Amino acid sequence: MTKQIVLATGNQGKVKELGGMLESLQIEVLPQSQFEVSDVAETGTTFVENAIIKARHAAKETGLPAIADDSGLEVDALNGAPGVYSARFAGVGASDQQNIDKLLDAMASNDYRTARFWCVLVYMRHAEDPTPVICQASWEGTIANLQHGDGGFGYDPVFWVESLQKMAAELTKEEKNAISHRGKALQQLMTHFKSTL
Repeated sequence: MTKQIVLATGNQGKVKELGGMLESLQIEVLPQSQFEVSDVAETGTTFVENAIIKARHAAKETGLPAIADDSGLEVDALNGAPGVYSARFAGVGASDQQNIDKLLDAMASNDYRTARFWCVLVYMRHAEDPTPVICQASWEGTIANLQHGDGGFGYDPVFWVESLQKMAAELTKEEKNAISHRGKALQQLMTHFKSTL
Protein backbone atom coordinates (compact mmCIF):
# COMPACT_ATOMS: atom_id res chain seq x y z
CA MET A 1 0.00 0.00 0.00
CA THR A 2 1.28 3.44 -0.88
CA LYS A 3 1.99 5.77 2.00
CA GLN A 4 1.25 9.44 1.44
CA ILE A 5 3.50 12.15 2.79
CA VAL A 6 3.04 15.85 2.19
CA LEU A 7 6.10 17.84 1.16
CA ALA A 8 6.13 21.30 2.70
CA THR A 9 7.20 23.27 -0.35
CA GLY A 10 5.75 24.94 -3.39
CA ASN A 11 8.94 24.26 -5.35
CA GLN A 12 8.05 21.76 -8.09
CA GLY A 13 11.75 20.94 -8.62
CA LYS A 14 11.97 19.65 -5.04
CA VAL A 15 8.68 17.73 -5.30
CA LYS A 16 9.91 15.95 -8.43
CA GLU A 17 13.37 15.25 -6.98
CA LEU A 18 12.11 13.85 -3.65
CA GLY A 19 9.15 12.06 -5.21
CA GLY A 20 11.36 10.23 -7.69
CA MET A 21 13.68 8.97 -4.99
CA LEU A 22 10.95 7.82 -2.57
CA GLU A 23 8.83 6.09 -5.21
CA SER A 24 10.67 2.80 -4.77
CA LEU A 25 9.59 2.69 -1.11
CA GLN A 26 5.90 2.97 -2.04
CA ILE A 27 5.82 6.54 -0.72
CA GLU A 28 3.84 9.09 -2.68
CA VAL A 29 5.05 12.65 -2.16
CA LEU A 30 2.28 15.20 -2.46
CA PRO A 31 2.95 18.95 -2.72
CA GLN A 32 1.36 21.01 0.03
CA SER A 33 -0.24 23.17 -2.67
CA GLN A 34 -2.56 20.23 -3.38
CA PHE A 35 -4.08 20.85 0.07
CA GLU A 36 -3.99 24.65 -0.15
CA VAL A 37 -1.73 24.79 2.89
CA SER A 38 -1.31 28.39 3.99
CA ASP A 39 2.10 30.04 4.00
CA VAL A 40 4.01 29.95 7.25
CA ALA A 41 6.65 32.51 8.23
CA GLU A 42 10.16 31.04 8.21
CA THR A 43 11.23 32.80 11.38
CA GLY A 44 14.07 30.42 12.25
CA THR A 45 17.68 31.55 12.12
CA THR A 46 18.91 28.09 11.06
CA PHE A 47 17.96 25.57 8.37
CA VAL A 48 16.90 23.12 11.13
CA GLU A 49 14.52 25.59 12.77
CA ASN A 50 12.91 26.57 9.46
CA ALA A 51 12.48 22.95 8.33
CA ILE A 52 10.76 22.06 11.63
CA ILE A 53 8.44 25.09 11.35
CA LYS A 54 7.45 24.11 7.79
CA ALA A 55 6.98 20.38 8.52
CA ARG A 56 4.88 20.99 11.63
CA HIS A 57 2.68 23.49 9.80
CA ALA A 58 2.09 21.17 6.81
CA ALA A 59 1.31 18.18 9.07
CA LYS A 60 -1.11 20.27 11.10
CA GLU A 61 -3.01 21.60 8.08
CA THR A 62 -3.17 18.30 6.13
CA GLY A 63 -3.35 15.66 8.85
CA LEU A 64 -0.63 13.73 6.98
CA PRO A 65 2.99 13.01 7.90
CA ALA A 66 5.17 15.77 6.47
CA ILE A 67 8.66 16.25 5.09
CA ALA A 68 10.13 19.73 4.97
CA ASP A 69 13.40 20.71 3.40
CA ASP A 70 15.26 23.84 4.22
CA SER A 71 18.34 24.33 2.19
CA GLY A 72 20.57 27.02 0.91
CA LEU A 73 23.96 28.19 -0.15
CA GLU A 74 26.70 29.15 2.30
CA VAL A 75 29.48 31.25 0.76
CA ASP A 76 32.64 31.59 2.86
CA ALA A 77 33.63 35.02 1.51
CA LEU A 78 30.18 36.34 2.47
CA ASN A 79 30.37 35.02 6.05
CA GLY A 80 27.92 32.24 5.26
CA ALA A 81 25.42 34.35 3.31
CA PRO A 82 22.98 33.93 1.68
CA GLY A 83 22.35 30.99 4.08
CA VAL A 84 18.73 30.73 5.28
CA TYR A 85 17.91 33.68 2.99
CA SER A 86 19.10 31.88 -0.18
CA ALA A 87 15.67 31.85 -1.86
CA ARG A 88 15.09 35.53 -1.07
CA PHE A 89 18.67 36.83 -1.26
CA ALA A 90 17.66 39.51 -3.78
CA GLY A 91 14.40 40.19 -1.94
CA VAL A 92 11.11 38.46 -1.22
CA GLY A 93 9.74 36.90 -4.40
CA ALA A 94 13.10 37.17 -6.18
CA SER A 95 13.67 34.85 -9.15
CA ASP A 96 16.56 32.40 -9.31
CA GLN A 97 18.20 34.72 -11.86
CA GLN A 98 17.89 37.77 -9.59
CA ASN A 99 19.45 35.83 -6.70
CA ILE A 100 22.32 34.63 -8.93
CA ASP A 101 22.91 38.17 -10.20
CA LYS A 102 23.10 39.52 -6.64
CA LEU A 103 25.51 36.73 -5.66
CA LEU A 104 27.80 37.33 -8.64
CA ASP A 105 27.79 41.07 -7.92
CA ALA A 106 28.71 40.44 -4.27
CA MET A 107 31.54 38.12 -5.38
CA ALA A 108 32.79 40.27 -8.27
CA SER A 109 36.11 41.31 -6.71
CA ASN A 110 36.64 38.22 -4.59
CA ASP A 111 39.00 35.37 -5.40
CA TYR A 112 37.99 33.40 -2.32
CA ARG A 113 35.07 31.47 -3.84
CA THR A 114 34.55 28.34 -1.74
CA ALA A 115 30.96 27.54 -0.91
CA ARG A 116 28.64 24.71 -0.01
CA PHE A 117 25.02 23.84 -0.29
CA TRP A 118 23.34 22.66 2.90
CA CYS A 119 20.15 20.65 3.11
CA VAL A 120 18.17 19.82 6.22
CA LEU A 121 15.27 17.41 5.82
CA VAL A 122 12.80 17.03 8.66
CA TYR A 123 10.21 14.25 8.80
CA MET A 124 7.32 14.58 11.23
CA ARG A 125 4.86 11.72 11.71
CA HIS A 126 2.21 14.22 12.85
CA ALA A 127 2.00 17.88 13.91
CA GLU A 128 2.74 17.12 17.57
CA ASP A 129 5.68 14.78 16.85
CA PRO A 130 8.13 15.37 19.74
CA THR A 131 11.00 13.57 18.00
CA PRO A 132 11.12 14.61 14.35
CA VAL A 133 13.70 12.86 12.20
CA ILE A 134 16.37 15.37 11.17
CA CYS A 135 18.76 14.59 8.31
CA GLN A 136 21.38 17.04 7.12
CA ALA A 137 24.15 17.04 4.54
CA SER A 138 26.36 19.44 2.63
CA TRP A 139 27.88 19.63 -0.86
CA GLU A 140 31.19 21.43 -1.36
CA GLY A 141 31.94 23.54 -4.41
CA THR A 142 33.03 26.97 -5.60
CA ILE A 143 31.18 29.93 -7.05
CA ALA A 144 32.02 30.44 -10.72
CA ASN A 145 32.43 33.86 -12.36
CA LEU A 146 29.91 33.05 -15.08
CA GLN A 147 26.82 30.87 -15.14
CA HIS A 148 26.56 27.80 -17.30
CA GLY A 149 24.08 24.97 -17.83
CA ASP A 150 20.31 24.91 -17.77
CA GLY A 151 19.50 22.00 -15.46
CA GLY A 152 18.64 22.07 -11.78
CA PHE A 153 17.37 25.20 -10.09
CA GLY A 154 18.45 27.93 -7.68
CA TYR A 155 22.19 28.60 -7.70
CA ASP A 156 23.08 25.47 -9.71
CA PRO A 157 24.29 27.43 -12.79
CA VAL A 158 27.11 29.08 -10.77
CA PHE A 159 28.03 26.17 -8.44
CA TRP A 160 31.20 24.49 -9.76
CA VAL A 161 31.62 20.82 -8.85
CA GLU A 162 35.35 20.11 -8.95
CA SER A 163 35.13 16.30 -8.87
CA LEU A 164 33.00 16.22 -12.04
CA GLN A 165 34.46 19.36 -13.68
CA LYS A 166 30.94 20.67 -14.28
CA MET A 167 28.45 23.17 -12.95
CA ALA A 168 25.67 21.69 -10.85
CA ALA A 169 23.29 22.84 -13.60
CA GLU A 170 25.12 20.58 -16.10
CA LEU A 171 24.72 17.37 -14.10
CA THR A 172 22.27 14.65 -14.98
CA LYS A 173 19.57 13.96 -12.41
CA GLU A 174 21.39 10.73 -11.46
CA GLU A 175 24.76 12.48 -11.05
CA LYS A 176 23.21 15.19 -8.92
CA ASN A 177 21.22 12.82 -6.68
CA ALA A 178 24.37 10.77 -6.00
CA ILE A 179 26.44 13.66 -4.63
CA SER A 180 24.22 16.64 -3.83
CA HIS A 181 23.36 17.92 -0.37
CA ARG A 182 19.69 17.00 -0.92
CA GLY A 183 20.56 13.61 -2.39
CA LYS A 184 22.75 12.75 0.63
CA ALA A 185 20.18 14.00 3.16
CA LEU A 186 17.48 12.04 1.36
CA GLN A 187 19.60 8.86 1.48
CA GLN A 188 19.70 9.29 5.27
CA LEU A 189 15.92 9.70 5.32
CA MET A 190 15.43 6.66 3.09
CA THR A 191 17.58 4.60 5.45
CA HIS A 192 15.25 5.70 8.25
CA PHE A 193 12.13 4.78 6.27
CA LYS A 194 13.55 1.36 5.31
CA SER A 195 14.09 0.51 8.96
CA THR A 196 10.71 1.79 10.20
CA LEU A 197 8.13 1.24 7.43
